[in-house]
Amino acid sequence: MKGMAVEPEAFRDFFGSVPTAVAVVTTVGADGRPLGFTCNAFSAVSLDPALLLVCVDERSRTLPALLGSEVFALHLLAAEGGEELARTFAGRSDRKFDGLAWRHGESVPGSPVLREGVLAHAECALESSVRAGDHRLLIGRMERVLVREEARPLLYRRGAFTAWEAPVAETAVEAVTARVGARA
Repeated sequence: MKGMAVEPEAFRDFFGSVPTAVAVVTTVGADGRPLGFTCNAFSAVSLDPALLLVCVDERSRTLPALLGSEVFALHLLAAEGGEELARTFAGRSDRKFDGLAWRHGESVPGSPVLREGVLAHAECALESSVRAGDHRLLIGRMERVLVREEARPLLYRRGAFTAWEAPVAETAVEAVTARVGARA
């Protein structure tokens, strides 16, 4: 039995109800210029080999460069400095990299790597591409990963950015330690 199609607003409400990490995907155009966009639709795919998934709107101006260069970097944004990056890369400017600290990827030549406002990044080679409705699913083979352990992730929920707070378990341990210490 085929169900009734979900309206776009209900679709957005459903997925917007849960906080997601915020990322920036970067690549290089045919002219060598760095390009990128903000993304919150990405996921781990496989441990062996290390693969990740990025969902890209078919109307994205960056999609042809991603498919042409076959390289990209996925940057998980940090709470500190990440919101500005997310807003910059969500825009339509051709000058998104102006004034930003970045370098070329070490393991995947051509993939621009952001140096600030980032919790972690993965340099990827395009493994495959699949059309799915109005989006393209890009599978990237992770060639290099760098994680800043001390950074907190930037999150997005219902149109607002927020930072990850201390996990409940850590907060509970600190509270118990404080109470035990007060009794001693």
